[in-house]
Amino acid sequence: MKTDNRPWYWIPVLNFASGFPYVIIISVSVLMYKNLGISNEDIGFYTSLLYLPWVIKPLWSPFIDLYGTKRKWFLLMQLLISIAFLIVGFIIPTSQFFILSLAVFWMAAFASASNDVASDGFYMLALEKQQQSFFLGIRSTFYRASMLTGNGLIILLAGYLEHRFGNNFQAWSYTMIFVGIVMSLLTLYNFFATPKTELPIALGEKEEKNFGKVFSSFFKKKQIGLILAFILVFRLGESQLLKMLTPFLVDPIANGGMGLQTEDVGIIYGTLGLIALTIGGILGGIAISKDGLGKWLLPMILVMHLPIIGFVLLSHFQPQDVMHIVINNSYANIDYSMNTYTSLVVIIEQFGYGFGFAAFMMYLIYVADGESKTSHYSIATGFMALGMMLPGMISGYIQEYLGYGNFFIWVFLATIPGLILSRFLVFPKEFGKKTV
Repeated sequence: MKTDNRPWYWIPVLNFASGFPYVIIISVSVLMYKNLGISNEDIGFYTSLLYLPWVIKPLWSPFIDLYGTKRKWFLLMQLLISIAFLIVGFIIPTSQFFILSLAVFWMAAFASASNDVASDGFYMLALEKQQQSFFLGIRSTFYRASMLTGNGLIILLAGYLEHRFGNNFQAWSYTMIFVGIVMSLLTLYNFFATPKTELPIALGEKEEKNFGKVFSSFFKKKQIGLILAFILVFRLGESQLLKMLTPFLVDPIANGGMGLQTEDVGIIYGTLGLIALTIGGILGGIAISKDGLGKWLLPMILVMHLPIIGFVLLSHFQPQDVMHIVINNSYANIDYSMNTYTSLVVIIEQFGYGFGFAAFMMYLIYVADGESKTSHYSIATGFMALGMMLPGMISGYIQEYLGYGNFFIWVFLATIPGLILSRFLVFPKEFGKKTV
């Protein structure tokens, strides 16, 4: 691949286009189905099944390596995702919207997982090693920005349309059509901005056509049993929290929730959450690059999981203290009410997530390091997705059985196995430390 390909023009948008469909399929769909009357049990089970394409993506990723170019693959997949979101928008007003939209989301999820594989491979082919290191933070930043755009601005739009039309089905129909248009524009931009010259394999690397050998070599790594157990249980609590947090925030106070409006969720995550997550992620990366993963793994895990206690307190006390934000000018007179304690808990949780998750991802990079690292990283993230999918599938049933208060206690306890296993992991303590 040519090195003079103006990476600043395409890396940000390409990675935004990787994270944006993921957050719509996995996260925004939860709130959409909740506001369209679907039960917590069904939301937790069926939306968690949408993780499956990311779980099994290592099984078909060799086809992306062997046939066509990475650029053709991610452009085609992004186009399919765009069409899928548009179709979901037209399906929502129908009587069978739940099963039909799930089927389309399922296809979009496979396309999104394939888009991730192709985009990651294209990044490695398009840039020299030193460029890859430099743009790693840029990739991460724009991927996170796409996640918060979905959880923030898109949800804000849906909330605004819910109030304007007084019909949630119509509001979410227009929202998903808008999402499809945005994805189409991202695809069009990537078509013109990404470089078109691509070599079949990266320079200096062996061609990996024997996938069976590559796949089996992953399971010959030292401590592989412990590694897989850690990857699978590390997000045991988080996987359930993510599925039931949005229903908790919007459920009425009488049902144990916080009674927030749709746009409240969008503002809290799309503004305050975005700032906290970004700061946390930046500081996490800086800390590891300064001192290495060995020093920061345990503190980062604690910072990531301890904020769950905040949701335990919210669910038990349901504080309704409101902070007013007043904007007066010649154009508008806005008095926005925001739940103070809920906002504070979300800010702390998002900061902790951004700060702590950096350690987990750095450990996955260590696990994949060496020969066939691209394929091995794909396998590792596949197991990570499995660890998100299985607990998430039963999270709704657990929440309905325990109630929100006890559910968040259970979620906090579920983080302990990963914390314990982390103490037995063996890796270079200086791994990830920047060398001068």
